[in-house]
Amino acid sequence: MRFFLRDRDKGLFLIMKEYRKYQGLYDPAYEHDACGVGIVANLNGQKTYDIIRNAIRVLINLEHRGACGCDPDTGDGAGILFQMPHAFFRRQCEYEGISLPAPGSYGVGMTFLPRSTEQHHLCERIVEKAVWDEDQVFLGWRDVPVDYTQAGRLAHDVSPLIRQFFIG
Repeated sequence: MRFFLRDRDKGLFLIMKEYRKYQGLYDPAYEHDACGVGIVANLNGQKTYDIIRNAIRVLINLEHRGACGCDPDTGDGAGILFQMPHAFFRRQCEYEGISLPAPGSYGVGMTFLPRSTEQHHLCERIVEKAVWDEDQVFLGWRDVPVDYTQAGRLAHDVSPLIRQFFIG
């Protein structure tokens, strides 16, 4: 499908113009998108708690889209993404011996790695090499704490090792 921006003043931002047709290796039968995406943002870049509160409301209102797995206690992983919390990352990285540059001067990658020590170490080396190959500075890894007390059995059984990496 192709989408085009239309009259912003009337609140109509995107409209579907045409469907793509089968072409080469592309098969429209496999077409899918981020169904149920909601965006809440301050166009001036201001951080407010209202944005978080409204984003949570969007998640609740999108529950009808089937945001659950076969296990009734396991969700689909939907969540919210917000601005980088520099003060939080700075404190957490100090524990890991990582010195972060100024806000806006670094990036954070989120990884979902295999539980196997050998496999997740291999994946980490691949990420680190990719960062260096792009002439970036790899700053380090941080384990993301996870509270499994609210996770459904299925989610717990297949949960990955969650780690963040920092690029300066």
